[in-house]
Amino acid sequence: MKTGRQSNRLAILEQSKILDEVERKKRLKKRLDYLEKDNFQEDPFANLIINKKRPKFEVDDDEDEQKKRKNMSASERKAEIRKKKLRQEHFKQRFRKNFAALLEDEKLPKEIKQLYDKATAPPSRYPARRYCQPCGFPSKYNCLRCGGSYCCIQCRDIHLDTRCMKYTC
Repeated sequence: MKTGRQSNRLAILEQSKILDEVERKKRLKKRLDYLEKDNFQEDPFANLIINKKRPKFEVDDDEDEQKKRKNMSASERKAEIRKKKLRQEHFKQRFRKNFAALLEDEKLPKEIKQLYDKATAPPSRYPARRYCQPCGFPSKYNCLRCGGSYCCIQCRDIHLDTRCMKYTC
C-alpha cells in the first residue's frame, strides 16, 4: 500500500476517493468496450458432425401422416428429401458468419450508436428500483466510490471486499 514516503492513511484515502457520475460513466463505458472485445469467439457448433447411427426418437401421434409417407410415390419422396436438403442448405447459408464477421462486413459509421443502445425500451414513468447488490433486497444506501447499492452494514462490507470497483475499472 505504502509507496515511497506516503503514509498508509493517505494511501487508504486515495483508494476510497469519491467518484462523480462522469467518472463512473467513463469506467462503465470502458468496461463495456472491454467486454465487447473479450466476448469474441467462433461458434463451437459450426462444424459439428451429427452421428447418423444414433437412433432418432420422433413422436408422431398422427397415424394418417405415417400412412401418407408409406403411400408416397418415389418422385414425391425425392421431392420431400430435396426440400429437407434445401432447408438445411438455407440454414447453413444463413448462419454461416459469426457476429464479428457481420459487423466487419457492415462497417457501420461511427455516428451510429451501438446496437445494444438502440434496442432499449422507453424510459419508465416510475423511479428506478434500487436493490442491494450482495443480497438482492431493496436498498437504501449507495457506495460513495462506485454508486453501487447495499441495504445494511454487512452487505456494505461484502460490497467493499468483493464488488466495489472490481468490475467497473
